Formats: sequence, C-alpha cells, structure tokens
Amino acid sequence: MSDVHTKRSTGPEVTALGMSTFAFAVCFAVWTLFSIIGVRIKQDLGLSETEFGLLVATPILTGSLSRIFLGIWTDQYGGRLVFVLVMVCSAAAAWLLSSVETYPMFLLAALGVGLAGGAFAVGVAYVTKWYPQEKQGTALGIFGVGNVGAAITNFGAPFLLVAFGWETTAQVYSVALLVAAALFYFFTKEDPVTAARRARHERPPSTLLALEPLKNLQVWRFALYYFFVFGAFVALALWLPRYLVGVYDLDIKTAGILAAFYSVPASLFRAYGGHLSDRYGARKVMYWTFGISILCTFMLSYPKTDYTIHGIEGPISFSTEMGLIPFVITIFVLGFFMSLGKAAVYKHIPVYYPKHVGSVGGLVGMIGGLGGFVLPITFGVVNDLTGIWTSCFMLLFAVAAVSLLWMHFAVRRMERAALEQELGSLPELPEMQPIHKPEHAKGPSALIEDWRPDDAAFWESTGRRIAQRNLWISIPCLLLSFAIWMVWSVVVAKLPAVGFTYTTDQLFWLAALPGVSGATLRIFYSFMVPIFGGRLWTTLTTASLLIPAFGIGYAVRNPDTPYLIFLILALLCGFGGGNFASSMANISFFFPKSQKGNALALNAGLGNAGVSVMQFLVPIVITAGVFGVIGGEPQMTSDAERLWLQNAGFIWVPFLIVATVAAWLGMNDIASAMASFKEQSVIFSRRHNWIMCWLYTGTFGSFIGYSAGFPLLARTQFPEVDSLQYVFLGPLIGALSRAATGWIADRFGGARVTLWVFLLMIAAVAGVLYFLGIKDQPGAFWGFFAMFMVLFLATGIGNASTFQMIPVIMRSEMGRLMPSLSTQERIRQAEKESAAIIGFTSAIAAYGAFFIPKAYGSSIALTGGPSLALWGFMAFYVTCVVITWFVYTRRGGLLHDIERNGATADTSPSPTTR
Repeated sequence: MSDVHTKRSTGPEVTALGMSTFAFAVCFAVWTLFSIIGVRIKQDLGLSETEFGLLVATPILTGSLSRIFLGIWTDQYGGRLVFVLVMVCSAAAAWLLSSVETYPMFLLAALGVGLAGGAFAVGVAYVTKWYPQEKQGTALGIFGVGNVGAAITNFGAPFLLVAFGWETTAQVYSVALLVAAALFYFFTKEDPVTAARRARHERPPSTLLALEPLKNLQVWRFALYYFFVFGAFVALALWLPRYLVGVYDLDIKTAGILAAFYSVPASLFRAYGGHLSDRYGARKVMYWTFGISILCTFMLSYPKTDYTIHGIEGPISFSTEMGLIPFVITIFVLGFFMSLGKAAVYKHIPVYYPKHVGSVGGLVGMIGGLGGFVLPITFGVVNDLTGIWTSCFMLLFAVAAVSLLWMHFAVRRMERAALEQELGSLPELPEMQPIHKPEHAKGPSALIEDWRPDDAAFWESTGRRIAQRNLWISIPCLLLSFAIWMVWSVVVAKLPAVGFTYTTDQLFWLAALPGVSGATLRIFYSFMVPIFGGRLWTTLTTASLLIPAFGIGYAVRNPDTPYLIFLILALLCGFGGGNFASSMANISFFFPKSQKGNALALNAGLGNAGVSVMQFLVPIVITAGVFGVIGGEPQMTSDAERLWLQNAGFIWVPFLIVATVAAWLGMNDIASAMASFKEQSVIFSRRHNWIMCWLYTGTFGSFIGYSAGFPLLARTQFPEVDSLQYVFLGPLIGALSRAATGWIADRFGGARVTLWVFLLMIAAVAGVLYFLGIKDQPGAFWGFFAMFMVLFLATGIGNASTFQMIPVIMRSEMGRLMPSLSTQERIRQAEKESAAIIGFTSAIAAYGAFFIPKAYGSSIALTGGPSLALWGFMAFYVTCVVITWFVYTRRGGLLHDIERNGATADTSPSPTTR
C-alpha cells in the first residue's frame, strides 16, 4: 500500500476525505432522525418508555449489524460503489417512513433507515486506503466528524417537525440523502488500492479470509472501547432530548438545541482526537478518555437526593441536585472526551490490521453501533424499573469502568510479556534492592511445568496427589459460588414478609437476573483459566463473591432500600454463576482420560450442592442472631416473627475468606494448559460445540433454572404449604445424582444415558402439568413436589453424562479435524478444546437460570398460571431427544460404535472420516 501512497497527488485524497465526511454526516443525520420525530410518534401512538426506546434504537440495530458486512464488501468491491448503494437504500426507507401508521410498520421502516449508520464502516475502509499509516489517525478523525450529523438532526429537525410535521421531515431527509449520494458518486474516484487490484485483475479477498482476524481477543477489546465511546454517544444523542424534557421540563425545540450542544463536541473534536493519537499515541488518549468519562458519568449518575444529618443541636437537612447549566457543561466535557476516544480506537485498527481494515473496522463499528441500539432500550427499561432518571448514567459509569480496567490489565500483561526477564529479576519490595542477589530473583512457583496425567507412572508418583488437592479445594469454592448465585431464590420469598412491597413480577426479576449475569460471565470465564491460570483465576473469582454477600447483608435490613440496589446486587450474584465455567475447565486439565468424567462429576455435582446447602441453611440462619450484635437487629414480620434476613448474605463471608486463602496457597497452574483466546476460539468452528450447547442447556440449564424458580413457583402455586422447608431437596438430589452417577456415563456411554435422561424429563414435566391441573385437590402439592424431584434427579444424571460426552467426541473427531498432528499433539489439542467447550457450553446453558424463572413469571402474567412455560420446556426436551439420537446414538451416529462395541476414540496419526 505504501507505494500507492507515495505516487499519487494530494488532490484526489483530499476530495475523497471531504466527500466521505460530508456523505457520512448526512447519513448520520438520517440515522438519528428518530431521536426527534420519535418524541412526536410516541405521543401519537401512546407508547411506553420501553416502546419508545425500542423505536429510537431500531435504526441503530440495522446500522450496527450491517457494518461488518459493509466493511468486508468495501474491501472486496470498493468504497465508492458500496457507499452510494447504502445511501440510496436508506433514502428509499426514509421516504417510506412517511406513509406508515402502525407501530410494527414504524419498526420495519426504521430498520431500513438504519442502513445509513452502516456507512461508517464503508467510509473507514475507503478513507484508510487513501492515506499512509502516519496520517491515518488524523484522516479517520476528520472523517469521524461526520458524527456531527446527530447535532444537525437535534438542532434542525425540531424546527421542521414543528413547522411541517414529522412526515415531511422524513421526506426532506430522504431527498437530502439522495442528493448526497449523487454528489459523492460524481466527485470521487475509486480508492487507489482497489483500483490497483482491479488493474492487476486480482480477485478480491474471500469473506472467510476477511473474518480471520476476528478470532483475536484484541479485536473484541477494541470493540468494547467503541461500545462506550461511540455506542454511548449515539445512545445519549438519541436519549438526551427525552431526558431533558422529562427531567428539566423543557420543550422539544430547546431540548434538541441543548442535545446538540453535546453532539457537536462529540463529533467535531474527533478530528482533534485523531491528531492527538498520531502525535501522542492512541493508548494514552484512551486513558484520558476513560478517566474523564468515569468522573463525568459519576457526577451525572447522582440523582436528586435529600439528606438529614442528626446533629448536636438538631437535624441538619440539605439536598443534592445537578442544575441544568452544570448538566450541560458536564455533558459537553463528556462529549469532548468521547470524541477523542472514538478517533483513538480507530487509530489502532489500520496499525494492527492494515489488510483487514474493513472487517475489523466493521466489527468494531458493529459492536459500537449495537451500543447505540442496546443502551437506549436499556435506558428505558431501567427507567421503568427504578423510576430514577439518572440510572442511564449509572449504567454508562459501569461500562466505562470495565473498559478502563480491561484496557489497563491488557496493557500491563503486554508489558510483562515484553519485559518478563527484567521484571523477574526485581525484588518484591524496593527496600530490598541493596541486598537483592540473583538467587533471590525467583521463589517457589505454583506453576507446574511438567504435567503428564495419562502417564501411569507419573500419575501414581506425582500427579494423583496434586490433582486431588486441586479438586478438593475447587469443590468448596464452587459450592460457595452456587450458594451466592442462587441465594435470591430464597431471599425474594422472604422480602414481602419484612416490609418490601414489590410485585410478583419484580420478585421474579430478582430471582432471574443472577441467571442472566452468571450465564453471560460464563462466556468470558470459560476462556480465562488458560489465559490467567487456574490458581489466580479461582482466587480472584472466589474473592469477588464477597461483594454481593456483604451487599445483600446490608441492603435487606431496610425496606426503603431502592429497588435499583437490589437489581444491581442480583446482577453481582452472577459472579457465582460465572465461576462454574472456569472451575470445570480448570479441573479437566488435572485428570487422565479414564478419570476425567468422575472428577468433573465430583467437582460439578458437589459444587451444584451449593444450591441445596443454601436453600437448607438460609431459612435456618435467618431465624437466629448468628452473628450477635455484629450482625444487626432482627426485622419483625407481619406475623410478629423475628427474622435476621441479613444473615442470608453474611453467613457466607467467613467461608469465602477461607476458600479464597486456600485457593491461593493450595492450587496450581499447569504450563501446558496455558493458551490464548485465539487458540481456544477454534471451538466456535466446531459443529459439536454448538450441538452440546443445546443438549447441556436441556440438562444443566434445566437444573439451574428449576433451582432458581422452584421456591417462588411452589409458594405462588401452593400458598397454603410452607414449601421453603422442602425445596432445598430438589437441588440436593440434582447435585448428588450428578456426583454419584458419573461412573454410569463412563461405563455405558454418555450419549445413551443422555437420551434416556431427556425421555425421563419429558415424562416428569407431564406429571408436573397434571398435578398443577388438580392443585386444589388434597395431595396435589406432594405429587407436584415428587415430579420435580424426578426432574432434578434426571438433570443431575444428564449433567454428568453430557460432560462425559465432550472429551470423547473431541478425541474421536481430532483425527478428521487435524490429520497432520501427531498422536500426542492430537490428544493435547483435544484436551484444550474439550476444556474450552466444557466452559462455553456451561455458559450458554446457564441462561436457563434466567429463562426458566422469567418464563414462569411471563406465563403467569399472560395466562394466570405456569402451564404455558412448562409446555414450552417439554417441547424443548423433545428436540434434545431427536438430536441426541440422530447425531450420536443411532446406528451410524458418531458415538454408536464407541459406546456399544467398546471402540475407542481415534488418536492414530492417519486421518479418519466418518
């Protein structure tokens, strides 16, 4: 590319940059049009806050998802053609918008309008090809000034809206976009890289080749940065007019002008951000961006609050509130630093991925754009849930903080990798420098360099002792993780008794949210052990559980605690759910193939027992002052019963401290298990990874979902029975059956056991439906309870059998997938992929902890009972039966011969086909 840059004149590149910036500004104005006309449409259709958020965000969805494909097509076919086609299609959708009348049609038209947002990925790939590397930051910063289109809409659209109506406003924007498309086409030329490739008659790069860099974790880290600096910018540009009208009681024209005061700096100063990135480095600019953004969003997060201090001479009262002028100034500062960050993110891409700017820039832009889609919806949802206007800035504060921490730790990791020898020679404390000698440089290490569990002699002499120690430290850590994860399933049942006036749907949300966060965290946790090491990661994740444990203990003591606090604590309990993925991946490395199924069953089964331990222990400890005066005073229920509900959180604190110390002092890391995210990401191309996600959702997803929803379901359907004293038995049976039945799958085959498990689960759900149908008759509760015990038993057996299948499948497939590897290399690769798949499938399955309780709540809200949800569960189990039989257990299935005829998984050097 450098030869092309040095030979051309400056005229075409300046024209290309100027016209691209102009066209992008028009596209961006169209993309954010709903921020203004959406307010009038909301009034005309009588939309709720959530419906309004969805309408405003829908164009952002299209503009985001299309970016990765548009970026690839730009690399393949040239930016000039793709840019014009995007503008023409968006203009047609904007004109169509003026003729629709119903909410669903508005959403459909908004999808088409959203294509205008995809123009960003086209422009980035197009502009980059005109400039050398040392000027790309500035060039892309100037191009990004096209974000000012949001300010144009916020400033000008309200006047069009008031004068002519929203229909004419949409038509004006459509015509403007067509004019911009014509001007761009006639005044620009094809970029020099694409033109040179066409002159050589070369084929454009394939789509798969263009997607190759997306396996790098670094790309996704850039995407998170852009989720904040761009996604939050778009979200606020859309949300601020509504926010200003609602909080400061402004009219729509004034609100639009003030929102433009945020959008303008967040757009115009992007060019300056590119210049700073070229001069001082993009990393330094990102540190500035996140640091100031965290400060600004913290200030904006604080709601209007009244304080009363009990002073010596009486109460002292005062209030805190951010007025309109300080708000506008703070939002201006936030927009300014976001603009610098947007330029800095895209400075990274052509430097690290010069041949894949379209695909990488498209992905980063897509994730950033999805922020503009997800965040406005989330703003509306949290407004509806909490009733606090500033909750949107609380969310942005959290995103900025996570982004800064991830960036900092990634930078530190790179620095340590580059300076490993020098850092290893430093003393632990600066004061030790004068007496420091070479023999002091390296102390005892928890890292095991030589690990051969399948070597019988090594296993007996060394391996067994180390593996058993790590397993029996891992089990209590995982048990405590499950206890914290599911603690809300009991706490929510007691909140109304101590004065919390939450609706049934709000209670189900509290029971379901740990499932969402836990499942989401598992996706990331499943890859962390090979990156950080099992010892460090287990220590950190176990210690993190202290946060929700303390938080619950303090929050439940006061019925006036805002619902938002409980929502945050419920999400934080998801730390416990995430731990399972990393724990199972870690233990899988320690044991030989012949003992792996039983070891995983023990770790998971006894770890799962944390749910039943919690459901048994918490109802007991909340009835007594376990911690005396330290634990606080009891609360009085409506029945004059004393409850120490805070003990539901505090009881786990001493155990968590002990487990954290034990993990740090007693566990090990295995050098051969270390792998980057890129090495592990190969599992996403493995068909059986996705099949096992589906099947494990049927087993573990059911176990954890039923565990989370069973206490509240039993209380709502059989209020006359004190079911809390019995519900712990379900998770206990599921956990013990998992721990005790791993040998069955080892002996008879995981796929065969899994098939029978799903048939049993179908029968048990049918039994639950039957007894719910006669729930007013005597003994119906015990039939209902017995059927759930059968369900828990079946899920436990199925959890063990599905996990037993994964290593067998990968060893069987490795000869076909990687025929060039030696036998030993295949075994090692199969172990790494099996560990990653075990973690990832557990992540996907953990969403059952959200969907099952939420399905109960939605079914009850829609039909008055949970039967609709249960029928859905039964249909899902039927699909699991069909998949298990067709893919694995039928004659000709992958595991048929292995499980029935005693065949072994292929590890021979020669390739195999099935």
